[in-house]
Amino acid sequence: MKQTIALGLLLTFLSPSLAAADDWPTYMHDNARSGVSGETLKLPLQLEWDYSTPLPPQPAWPDSAKWDGWSKTYNLKTRQVFDRVYHVAVGDGAVYFGSSSSDQVYCLDADTGKKRWSFFTEGPVRLAPMLHDGRVYFGSDDGYVYCVEAADGKLVWKHRPGPHPRRIPGNGRVISVWPVRGSLVLQDGLLHGAAGMFPSEQVYVFALDPATGEEAWKTPQDDLPVQGYLLASSTRLYTPSGRNNPIVFDRGNGKRLRVVEGQGGTYALLTGNQIVFGPGKTGELGLVEGDQQDQLAQFAGNHMIVTPSMSYLHTDTHLSGLDRPQYLAHSRIRKALMGEHRGHRDALKKLGADGDKAEIEKHKAEMARISTRLQEVAEDLKKCILYNQPCGQSLSLILAGDMLFAGGTGEVAAYGGDNGKQLWKHKVDGNVYGLAVAGGRLFVSTDTGRIYCFQAAQ
Repeated sequence: MKQTIALGLLLTFLSPSLAAADDWPTYMHDNARSGVSGETLKLPLQLEWDYSTPLPPQPAWPDSAKWDGWSKTYNLKTRQVFDRVYHVAVGDGAVYFGSSSSDQVYCLDADTGKKRWSFFTEGPVRLAPMLHDGRVYFGSDDGYVYCVEAADGKLVWKHRPGPHPRRIPGNGRVISVWPVRGSLVLQDGLLHGAAGMFPSEQVYVFALDPATGEEAWKTPQDDLPVQGYLLASSTRLYTPSGRNNPIVFDRGNGKRLRVVEGQGGTYALLTGNQIVFGPGKTGELGLVEGDQQDQLAQFAGNHMIVTPSMSYLHTDTHLSGLDRPQYLAHSRIRKALMGEHRGHRDALKKLGADGDKAEIEKHKAEMARISTRLQEVAEDLKKCILYNQPCGQSLSLILAGDMLFAGGTGEVAAYGGDNGKQLWKHKVDGNVYGLAVAGGRLFVSTDTGRIYCFQAAQ
């Protein structure tokens, strides 16, 4: 396993929740997009109901080209997969999702799968709604942010962050020049989001009063779009930028702080003020920590789940479990050693070939010592890999209690978090890009437009 994998799992766990453990009020459960629920489902699960929408999702962007001739990079990953399925939010006995095909937000009864209500917008709703205090918040490609009552779908308010209602052809539809494709996150009494995907027309990152829709602040930018699910910590707001890299903002006043380095993508996980994102061109996740701009690590993988004691890495073919505290301890040592090695290397460059021979030999000896120590630390890191099991479902991953649920092509499966062994599997129609657990149920969303509900067998 690559050393970059080892470094990629140096995380501090944070999972700011919007609701009780038995709800799933937003995409990937919380504002950190942790994908972690406190519920434990009893296996085996059986199909309780499935809901089929009239039309399958209409993603904004097609798959990536298979190769990049300029950089001679092959087997390219699709970096914009935020709207491949109808991702759900679940709370108070109801299931909510938006449709990119029928321009609606739907509410289903969680017990029966029957439709309770739907609300029409004037453009595709590409991202999952967010639930809070009996209200449902969402954005649309028509350029508006909406707030409706969770009970009946009645409109409470709508707000247009963009400066004008002008619309144009875009992604095969008629959309706003400033579509709301930055999902909504509610943190510390403010509703954050983003509108716009054409930098030449300005892109707006904003914060609203969730009760009224009035703007608290709005930051324009003219170089990068915002597409995908935003993330929020206690002090920072992170906006994915499609194929580009995430942008970091001060959440209190909207000041843009930096663009982190990496290979882009709309998948992201936040742990404290550390962000993991990707999948880049070839399926690599990058980790940027704290107030840094450059990456601490890069590693092969599709998804990651982090808890205080364990880190789980999900690749195209395997599922790995790591002892997170030990990984953290050994990796701190490795980072310090690498810094020392760079210092001696830079000193050698400064001395040059004609420099003081004794000084040159001293630096070379130190570099050799550090290299040996780095090899020892690499072995220590490998010992922290508790298991590396085959996994045939590579499209999505969440953790519920002590079980991991993975979605793949035509099936969903459960794995033991302690050993990575498969415990249960069920066939479905389509590719499973969406998973959620709430109220004792597993919800599965596929790219055929179907939503499945599984529950413990009676």
